Amino acid sequence: MRKVVYYLSTCDTCKKIMAQLNLEDFDKIDIKNNPLTEPQLLELYVITESYEDLFNKRAIKFRQQGFNKKELTENDYKKLLLDEYTFLKRPVFLINGDLYVGNAKKIIEQLKERIGK
Repeated sequence: MRKVVYYLSTCDTCKKIMAQLNLEDFDKIDIKNNPLTEPQLLELYVITESYEDLFNKRAIKFRQQGFNKKELTENDYKKLLLDEYTFLKRPVFLINGDLYVGNAKKIIEQLKERIGK
């Protein structure tokens, strides 16, 4: 059974969400100190079948670098996710092949039902 959470230690939202959950048996990966590797990203992609679904379009660098004004391909999203840790929508919970991406209320409610508080 594989349980992983990818998060950003400097993100207050990640901290708040993680504090509400029992993450005792989770591998916790701070993407700032341990950026996503290609095999890790591929593991997430296999579940979502979309790099865009893993991408944080609200990231400051996304707008600063003008990516919000470009037509990006799946390959572009993949490269950007590997190049810049802030582009990962977070937190990302991988639980035995199921993925919970982002901080939307609905996602967090599903997550709480899955792993408990």
